Amino acid sequence: MEFTLWDILRNLLLAARWTVVLSLAGFLCGGLAGGLLLALRLAKAKPLRIGAKLYIEVFQGTPLFLVFFGLPLLGFDVQPWLAAGVGLTLAASAYLAEIWRGCVEAIPLGQWDAAASLGLHPLQKLRFVILPQALRIAVAPTVGFLVQLVKSTALTSIIGFRELVQTANVINNATFASFTVYSMLAVIYFVLCYPLTAASRLLERRLRLSSQ
Repeated sequence: MEFTLWDILRNLLLAARWTVVLSLAGFLCGGLAGGLLLALRLAKAKPLRIGAKLYIEVFQGTPLFLVFFGLPLLGFDVQPWLAAGVGLTLAASAYLAEIWRGCVEAIPLGQWDAAASLGLHPLQKLRFVILPQALRIAVAPTVGFLVQLVKSTALTSIIGFRELVQTANVINNATFASFTVYSMLAVIYFVLCYPLTAASRLLERRLRLSSQ
């Protein structure tokens, strides 16, 4: 069976849907878990801080493919899409929690003192004073991580998940048109990632102007 250029592009675009879905699922679920981890990292109770720090260190230091293969080794019979989603969520939660913690800690201590002088309790300090300022700092690294997460979905091909790289490999094995297939693959990744970085710059610029 011969593949035309349109056949190759169409199959890659269909696979790109799963790359986008997996990236968004990992980012959104990881963001929710990362927000909880951030709260634990900032908690006054030392056991909560230590537990959150341990979680972050484990999943920041564990390669994604070990997470993918680790679930079956622990006795969980999971589908590739579920293993991919869980693995990306665990990694994203750990990295986002640390990114956001760094942004919160970048706020000068004087801002915390000023919030305390207004009689705000810790949650109010974060909500009304610290987090709005940390948001401006967090935009660029957060979007940067999302771009990295999109590219990290390529690792899910090792467990048989049919995303962009896995599909490109299958097409290449059938057509032997390596230059064409992987050139299209690179263009699709660029189309997915470049708008994110451009939007990040635009949002960061607007936030900076609104604070002046």
